[in-house]
Amino acid sequence: MTGILVHEWLAPHGGSENVFEVLSGVFPDAERFCLWNDSDGRFTGVQETVLARTPLRRSKAASLPFMPTVWRHLPAREAEWVLCSNHLFAHHARFGGAARDAPKLVYAHTPARYIWTPELDGRGEGAIARAASAVLKPIDRKRAAEPIAIAANSAFIAQRIADTWEREATVIHPPVDAVAFAAQPGELAPTDAATSAALPTEFLLGVSRFVPYKQLERVIEAGAAAGVPVVLAGRGPEEERLRALAADRGEPVEFVHDPSPALLRELYRRALALVFPSIEDFGIIPVEAMATGTPVVASAVGGTAETIVDGVTGALVHDWTTGELRGAVERAIATQPDACVSRAFEFDTAVFVDRVREWVAVETDGGTWHQ
Repeated sequence: MTGILVHEWLAPHGGSENVFEVLSGVFPDAERFCLWNDSDGRFTGVQETVLARTPLRRSKAASLPFMPTVWRHLPAREAEWVLCSNHLFAHHARFGGAARDAPKLVYAHTPARYIWTPELDGRGEGAIARAASAVLKPIDRKRAAEPIAIAANSAFIAQRIADTWEREATVIHPPVDAVAFAAQPGELAPTDAATSAALPTEFLLGVSRFVPYKQLERVIEAGAAAGVPVVLAGRGPEEERLRALAADRGEPVEFVHDPSPALLRELYRRALALVFPSIEDFGIIPVEAMATGTPVVASAVGGTAETIVDGVTGALVHDWTTGELRGAVERAIATQPDACVSRAFEFDTAVFVDRVREWVAVETDGGTWHQ
């Protein structure tokens, strides 16, 4: 059963890239296409579109008006099915040749946020973006009617698909390498060991890019509410503001820039709890933390409400008040590491592989499909 895998653009890191990498392993004989490949060698043998041969590849914003047309004019190919990994316009993909009439499936990370949910994405707040959104919404919904089946990476996104594209979606949670995070730690490199040794004995952990929508100030607030130091791991433009906030509150906060995979696993293991305030489509980081046995304090809205079991593997927070945060941290710390690990393995890569392989086979009738 030969097919084609389609992705938006490829970067060195990212949750959608992780999904595309696993899909590439599930369907090793499938040809692969993307707008352009800037993955620094992570992905090889992926066909690029005409946009890759223009300066537009350096600017997603500048290339955006051209993407829908580019996706509609892909080259002639032979294929029994097409599977699009989508968070913008990849579901618009249409090939020439026999593949033009092949059944199309979509694995949706989300409908384009700045078109459909601009309140969750600053790129949709400007006047130009709002005007473009008005034009793109009907086109995007029309293209979303083409797939024979859509899978969403969470029930949260399945509801967004119903509200925006007016389609039903099967929920297939994305792959998390729970096996790797649950494995016994090896010896840290000297620099990582020194960084770890300099941190407080006990701390709450925040992990993400330092950008506004991640709401890392709530990690600091959780530390203040619980009387526990905070460690923030990542990097980004919000660091200066977060440092000032910590100083104003007198809250001890340590910053760890761009931790290596080994150091990140160590931070997860050492933390009393991971605090993850942002509203995410799914949220891979909390599942990684649970795989190390660490509980999670997270938003009761979004994908984290589907992965964290309140009082069993962490705590879900609704209002982020001081009193609720104090109780949430206490509730999370009281959980058992084994329960966290067991829950994380429900989202392991092997689970995703089995589910997505079965989904494609069932929806394409084992490779035989009739219009």
